[in-house]
Order: sequence, then structure tokens, then C-alpha cells
Amino acid sequence: MSDQTLTTLLNAPAAAVTAGAGLFADSLRDQGVSVREVDWRPPMDGVNPEALAKVMADPRRVEANATAISRMQSAGAELVALRPASEVFGLEKGQFLHAGPPLEWERASGPMKGALIGAMIFEGLAETPEQAEAALAAGQASFEPCHHHDAVGPMAGVVSPSMWMFELRDPVHGNTAYCSLNEGLGKVLRYGAYGQEVQDRLQWMARVLGPSLAKAVERHGPIDTLAMVAQMLQMGDEGHNRNRSGTLMFLRDLLPDLANCGLDPQDVADVAKFVGANDHFALNLVMPTCKLAMAAGKNVPGSTIVVTMARNGTDFGIQTAGTGDEWFTGPANKPVGLFLGSYTEEDANPDIGDSAITETAGIGGFAMAAAPAIVKLVGGDVPFALTASRTMYEITSSEHPMWQLPILEFRGVPHGIDVTRVARTGILPQINTGMAGAVAGTGQVGAGLVTPPAQCFSQAIEALAERAVSA
Repeated sequence: MSDQTLTTLLNAPAAAVTAGAGLFADSLRDQGVSVREVDWRPPMDGVNPEALAKVMADPRRVEANATAISRMQSAGAELVALRPASEVFGLEKGQFLHAGPPLEWERASGPMKGALIGAMIFEGLAETPEQAEAALAAGQASFEPCHHHDAVGPMAGVVSPSMWMFELRDPVHGNTAYCSLNEGLGKVLRYGAYGQEVQDRLQWMARVLGPSLAKAVERHGPIDTLAMVAQMLQMGDEGHNRNRSGTLMFLRDLLPDLANCGLDPQDVADVAKFVGANDHFALNLVMPTCKLAMAAGKNVPGSTIVVTMARNGTDFGIQTAGTGDEWFTGPANKPVGLFLGSYTEEDANPDIGDSAITETAGIGGFAMAAAPAIVKLVGGDVPFALTASRTMYEITSSEHPMWQLPILEFRGVPHGIDVTRVARTGILPQINTGMAGAVAGTGQVGAGLVTPPAQCFSQAIEALAERAVSA
């Protein structure tokens, strides 16, 4: 360096570029130094820096993500029918669907085993839990993920042939998604309970609830569930663990048709009472609504957008728009939150259910700012709910134009989880969830907050790097 260059450098106003802790930048500003802060940090633990760099350098990535996001945000969702799972999926006796990525009986958690046992009894394939468990262990029944059949299932998510399914259709992209009917809370099949009260409820749902709602929906015509979710966010629901307004809107819209489609008056009363008393009933409409949005964004080469997050009680799995149907999995974490009665953390099973499709789409734990009352169920406080939603913008590529958060000046919910943003920031998606008892037959023990295992995202980065192209 010449003397003249050095003199010029020393006489020029001081300026600095900083990365990392803000304390250093603040100290420089206090000394009159012009500072430009760069948001840089080392990749998340476990992420291969070379693989991440290769994915980031893929010339398709920016446009591919824009394409996936555009498709997701343009997707519609309408409830068009209710049909038995045997008709929808062609399920036969001894064939079941379940939540989360693929799973074998030997690795199944307590609530998953409990739900499968209960489904065996419900379908008349066993008379006792012991008979059902023995048959399942001997491989006399088969089960595969709901997601492999364009379906989603809350908690254990077990679907058997006799269960009725909501059928939702995307009029824009032509996709269809399905979800079973919500049983309520407590001792229910999806939480792994299988006792007589569970069986009696399932029988009534198959005999009365499903057929009654099917007739009412047929008489009513398609119900716009995408718009319903938008309205829920304006009314204090976040769409995962708070669905009170959505449930009441659904009942309001359908009740006249329910009362005028030739049903027995007692059945009408029982159905209206059951739906109205079950604040979570609309969750099983919200989930396939989110599934349709994510389905529209699938199979975009080069895209790093997450299109599925799901848990089976043993594994947590994700899928991305750029990697097709490949699962990236890690051990499911145990939620932290509030417990019912005398239950404690020791009683809780690790995270379970397809309901994380709500967070995948930008609501649920991503939209807790819309529903500060949710903290009474899952723990935390109101400032935490607001912070959680704000933080999720750091790992998403867009904001949903239709689903908005009133308390954040009607800002769109964080939308389009980007695995590269997760890898670069170390911020994991925030999920709020129910907690199932670890022992089969227990049912619900609480509700809380949880995040995916980081290795799901590091695996996705590796797979995307293998598919990346050079500039």
C-alpha cells in the first residue's frame, strides 16, 4: 500500500461492516463510526456448509421458490362431500392409514399402537385389545401414511375403512384432500384410547354423524374452507389448537340444510350438539385446506420450500417442493406445555400427528399472534405468542395475502418455510400441539409447544444439493 493510499484511508471518515453480536456495532456507533450490520451467522449445527452453498447457488432456486409460493397462495379449498374411507381410498378390512412418515409396528409409539388397536376392534377384526395387538404384531394388518393418499390425520391419524372422510377439492389446481371427522378431546382414538366409550362414539359417528353431514353438504353445495380459515384468524383462532370460531361458522352455515334434508329430528339435534360442543371439530377441515395449499406447491425442481411436516409419534418428517415424495426424518421431540389433571411430562408421548400441516401453511404455531388466548392451552404467555409469529417470518419466503394477523396490522401470516433459511438462522418452525399419553389406551394428557428435529432440515439440504445444477 502506497503512502498516499494509506493517508487517504486514515483521513477518510471511519466506516465498518459488522456481523454477529449487535453490541460491537452499537459500540462503534457510540464512537461516531458509520456501521452497516450484515445478518450473517454460521449455519445450523449439523448442516454441511458445502451442501448449503451448493443449494443456495442453484440458479433455479429463486424462481422455483417463487413458483411454488405462487401456486400455494393461489390454491383454493372447498368442502364438496363426505364419504367412507372404504370408498375414498379403497381400504379393505385390515388396511389402515396413519399420521406422519412411514412406520413399522415394532417402532410405533404407545398412542399409535393404541389407535390401531382401537381401529381393529371398531372394524370387528378383534374382540379385545390383546387380540388386536397380537394380530397387528403378527402382520395381519397393514398401514401406511395418510399423506401417501392425499389425506391428513390429527394425532395418530388412524383411518379405517368404516370411518367417514371430509373431501375437499382445490378448484384452481384440481387437487383433492381428505381428513377424518373430529372425535373431540380426552379419551379418543386419535390420542390412542380404545375403550368402550371410544368404540361407542366411533360407531355413532359412522352410523349417524358421517351420513348426516354428507346429506347436509350435498344439499348445501361446496363450502369455501379457504375463506373460513381467513375469517377464523380475524376471530381469535389460529387454526391448530384453537378452532372455536371455525367450528361455529361451519355449524351456522350447515345447520339449515341439516334440518331440511329429511333426517330424523333426534339425529339432527344430536349432530348439532356434538359439533357445537366440540371446539376442535373445524380442525379436520382446516388441515385438508392446508394440505391442498401445500399440494399445489409440490414437485418444483430447485425449490427449497417445505410442503409437508408430519409426525407419527416416533419420527418427525418433512418433504420439500424440490424433492418429490422423499421423507427427511429425525426423532420426534416431546412437547413442553400444560398437563391435564395429575399428568406430568413423564406421561407424555413425543410429538405426533399430521396437524403440523397447519404450521407448514403458515397458521397454527406460526399464527399464535392471532390467538393470544391459545397460551392458556399450550403454555407461554401473550408476548411469547406475538414473538413466535414475528420470528417465523425469518424462516419463510413470503406472507399469505389472504390469511392475515390483525394484531400485526393485518400482516399476512409467515408463509413458505424455506429449508435454507432454517439452516442459515438455526430457527426451527414453532408448532403448538396436543399431547398424547405415552401408554396405549391413555388418551390426551395435555397440550404444548414443540419444534422439529434439526436433522430433518440438514437431510433436506443434502438431498437438494445432490439435485442442484451449476450456474
